[in-house]
Amino acid sequence: MAEIEAAHPASVVELWAFDEHRIGLLPIVRKVWAKRGSRPVRIVETRYQWLYLYGFVQPQTGRTHFLLLPRMKAPLYNQALSEFAQAVGAGLHRQIVLMVDGAGSHRSQEVVVPEGVHLIALPPYSPQLQPAEKLWPLTNEPLVNRHVDTLSDLEAVQVARCETLSSMTEQVRGRTLFHWWPRITK
Repeated sequence: MAEIEAAHPASVVELWAFDEHRIGLLPIVRKVWAKRGSRPVRIVETRYQWLYLYGFVQPQTGRTHFLLLPRMKAPLYNQALSEFAQAVGAGLHRQIVLMVDGAGSHRSQEVVVPEGVHLIALPPYSPQLQPAEKLWPLTNEPLVNRHVDTLSDLEAVQVARCETLSSMTEQVRGRTLFHWWPRITK
């Protein structure tokens, strides 16, 4: 962080985190309350079709940016980085430090990092250090104990939930701002 701030003294430096999450037609089942002696009924149809939710979070403010893409591959990761950089205004006057995990698509030779974005990899096998991991219980909420027929229905539910989360900055901040997360005052 100090190196990036020193290299770009006239720029605003922001610290974000990124992760991706697989969601699909396989239901997320949780316990539910029911009257004593009755059994709750839920439709569970095992289907293995997936979408990937790419999530960016700025823990210090609770701001989020989401993309829903069909796979987790380097070209789609490049697309996600590019769209994120454009959405937050990364460039000459705004430098984005982005914490990422060590997924293969993040380390690929095909990765093209947009101007104004600096990737910092977390240590291997350390998902507990990734603030973006804490977004997934929030994004899964409308899918719990719910049967979704098609990927387009799933996409509609997730888009609505991500739009809602973008206005829930205090709740996002409360889940993702770890006590050790660097505070940027610049």
